[in-house]
Amino acid sequence: MPPWTRVALLLLHCVALALGQYELCKSLLSTDDGSVWEHYACQPKTASMKDHMRIKVDPPGITCGNPPERFCTLENPYMCSDECDASNPDLAHPPQLMQDQQRTGLLTYWQTVTWSRYPEPLLANISLSWNKSLELSGDIQITFEYGRPTIMVLEKSTDYGRSWHPFQYYADDCLDAFSLPAKQVRDLSAANITRVLCTEQYSRWVGSKSEKNVTFEVRSRFAVFAGVRLQNMDNLYTRMESMKGLRDFFTFTNLRLRLLRPALGGTYVQRENLLKYFYAISNIEVPARCKCNLHASQCLLQDGNLQCMCEHNTTGPDCQRCKKGFKAKSWKAGSYLPAPNGSPNTCAIAGSPSGSNCECYGHSNRCSYIEYLNIVTCVSCKHNTRGQNCQYCRLGYFRNSSAELDDEGVCVECNCNQLGSVHDRCNATGYCQCREGAAGPKCDDCNPGYYWKQGCYPDMCDEELLLCQNGGSCYEGQRCVCPPEFKGVLCQQSRCEGGQDCSAAPPARTPAPLLLSGLLLLLLASSTSP
Repeated sequence: MPPWTRVALLLLHCVALALGQYELCKSLLSTDDGSVWEHYACQPKTASMKDHMRIKVDPPGITCGNPPERFCTLENPYMCSDECDASNPDLAHPPQLMQDQQRTGLLTYWQTVTWSRYPEPLLANISLSWNKSLELSGDIQITFEYGRPTIMVLEKSTDYGRSWHPFQYYADDCLDAFSLPAKQVRDLSAANITRVLCTEQYSRWVGSKSEKNVTFEVRSRFAVFAGVRLQNMDNLYTRMESMKGLRDFFTFTNLRLRLLRPALGGTYVQRENLLKYFYAISNIEVPARCKCNLHASQCLLQDGNLQCMCEHNTTGPDCQRCKKGFKAKSWKAGSYLPAPNGSPNTCAIAGSPSGSNCECYGHSNRCSYIEYLNIVTCVSCKHNTRGQNCQYCRLGYFRNSSAELDDEGVCVECNCNQLGSVHDRCNATGYCQCREGAAGPKCDDCNPGYYWKQGCYPDMCDEELLLCQNGGSCYEGQRCVCPPEFKGVLCQQSRCEGGQDCSAAPPARTPAPLLLSGLLLLLLASSTSP
């Protein structure tokens, strides 16, 4: 290799290390065998996610302007000359104004209807979505105009809005609103840094137009590990790896603001002037990075969605699985350790040394050499697979024909009905072997001529061949319900057979209660007689 090439590669490596921690996935190095790529754990840079968020507000009709409505402010509560009108661009306050870039000298904001429906609560939800897993890297900040809410909740979802969990509670009185003591992030320690708090710091009325922001403090939580100025990030990243739940705490797919009570101006609700109570938000800042599981340094907008530019032979929106043909070992997220470059945990190609020369389709983490057979076999196959290469399904499971062999859901449980099937195994299409009379893929149904009762049993009667006789009726194929004068399985036998006289009425029976009463009276009489 020419000397100038080695110098260039060395400079490239030095520049890569100088760009920032975990910002590069690989670097070209010079060796005696030529140039090789050295791989590192990597993550995208922090970005303002408000540019990509989708905003939804509910309930329907909570945004002001339809119909037009007057409102006033807490600073001037009796000069209600302002108007919200959705049909007039200069007077409209739609949701998208929460994320627009403010033009110089012109304040824009989203606004709700006023609290004119008192005593019903004025409630509003603001949902923010990205269709992507993200990781917070700075403080969330919501800017309210005309007063901050006295009660609200910031929630997050990690499953695209299917379930929600609180990030933080906000109230002017935490005990009264949420039955929680008021705390601040500075009250937390390393042991409880992921605790969900209720704070009164951002909810009390101060009467100042400069007090607009409500914050979810992220950097202060980072500072518990990295120092006040976040200079010791290595310690933070080490904790991200070692402390259970820490990294997940800052991970989300969606955020939601639940606005539960508007600013009151430091007083009780004044029912005579409800036009001064409403919510208005001019800006929402969400500094975060795409969650790429330390397998990508870039996250770009593609087809309207953020997408990790995956390295290390990984793929998926979050680089959450190995590429096809690179599943000689199970996928694993990159690691921040050891510092400063971490571990890339690159997916290995089948037949590579890192895959132990054995293809396990991602269902095993290790292989073993069996000397007397001279073969390499996968050990402890997962995901209900078995075989030398984890290429078959365990007994009681069958192959999902729509899934690739390296899919975690490639083997599906047979779920044979224990009462209707011979055993718990099924064939390649998922059909179980049924006992006599049983039917269906899982042997949980009965063939015609059989009825189900903890298994399938032949019908005792029916409406074709096994007819109930002498006016009897078939009950669910299980028995004939006979008239009083007949008996037998099919009501085929008369109760008067054998010379019995059926014309005489049967002897009357003394009711049991009366019989018992009589016996008691006799006993009492005998005990009182001399």
